[in-house]
Amino acid sequence: MKKATVLIVDDDQDLLTAVRILLRPKVKQVLVEKNPENLMHILGREAVDMVLLDMNFKSAIHTGNEGLYWLGKIKSAYPHIKVVMITAYGAVDLAVRSLKQGASDFIVKPWQNELLLQTLSTVFDEIKVAGDVKPLIGKQRDEIDLVGKSAIMEDLQYKMDKVAPTEANILILGENGTGKDLIAQALHRRSLRTKSPYIKVDVGALTDTLFESELFGYKKGAFTDAREDRQGRFEAAHGGTLFLDEIGNISLQQQAKLLSVLQNRQVIPLGSYQAIPVDIRLLSATNVPLKMLADESRFRKDLIYRINTVEIQVPPLRNRGDDIILLANYFLDFYNRKYHKSIEGLEREALQKLKNYHFPGNVRELQYSLERAVIMAEQQSIRDVDILFSPIEQEAVAEANMASAIASNQSLEEMERKAIQSAIERYSGNISKAARELGLTRAALYRRMEKYDI
Repeated sequence: MKKATVLIVDDDQDLLTAVRILLRPKVKQVLVEKNPENLMHILGREAVDMVLLDMNFKSAIHTGNEGLYWLGKIKSAYPHIKVVMITAYGAVDLAVRSLKQGASDFIVKPWQNELLLQTLSTVFDEIKVAGDVKPLIGKQRDEIDLVGKSAIMEDLQYKMDKVAPTEANILILGENGTGKDLIAQALHRRSLRTKSPYIKVDVGALTDTLFESELFGYKKGAFTDAREDRQGRFEAAHGGTLFLDEIGNISLQQQAKLLSVLQNRQVIPLGSYQAIPVDIRLLSATNVPLKMLADESRFRKDLIYRINTVEIQVPPLRNRGDDIILLANYFLDFYNRKYHKSIEGLEREALQKLKNYHFPGNVRELQYSLERAVIMAEQQSIRDVDILFSPIEQEAVAEANMASAIASNQSLEEMERKAIQSAIERYSGNISKAARELGLTRAALYRRMEKYDI
């Protein structure tokens, strides 16, 4: 549960304090609230995974049924949030009714701490398997839109509209940070399976053992920690869409197992001999270029043909022209709302800084830069000094440039000359800003410019 944010809503301050102390070392964040009237406001502001909700409050919305009322509110607005009801022994019948109305579980107070932790852990396991199943019907608070009006993005949208309603397996290609995940979500929304599950799995991060257990599921006793049956992602996606992210990074052994499932349209959970039919629409994504995937020492060609009925190439941000400014204004509005700010816009110098930058981290880097600018801005508009680009991306670019220079036998002096030229061009000839980026004084930069005849 280390990644979970839990909200506890109860009018008993002692109970809130006790549960907060119990859960604090177990989860990412614990939020508490005494007044259920504030519940929906909190859910609109915070990315909550689970709510512990009392059945009875001192208010009188419905006698004895306050918990059911607020449960309905939560599930209507945020169907992906798991709710565990808190009830007194005499109201167990109401708790049972809550299960029929969408609650994941209930717990009777006073409880044993071990039982509470086990209940929450079980619910969080459902989140890991099933949400990865994100409800894509309706907008979630933290959901980013697919934004762009450039010609290259209009072509992409046209292609998506053509292939989304089909059952074709789609391979989404593109650099890191270009929005492949958003493309996959948009394809699911526009498909005929839009009301069925959408499950995302980062297969590139799975070991061989986890690959099988996560994708195909397992039976109780299949291995040491298999204390109960667990449904795999293929089975959870039955009738809907399965999105396999970073598929270019899986091993040849994993590829063979995946190919078998795609060919036979059935999975066999670990510890079982019984095949389970699965009906899924497969979307895959990778930042590995297709020509590299075609190397059979790295990736099976028969699997490429299975996952790549249609190929969608997501363009890098540097090729999207004025979409950079469109996205910048979109993120400004998004983070104004998220952080309750009222920043009015980006100054001309800030817009120019964005236009001049090459964005090695693509849309993700632009999003990071605008979020930071909104948080740190001290005026009513975003200035160029408020926009800082990711040092992670700068280091990656520097390493790539160094490797490229070594490969082509470039001298260190040639590398320095190119770095100076690039910085000066990026800041439209502003020597002070270029020097600051290069870590030089103005005088030192002038000396180097004279040296290299720039």
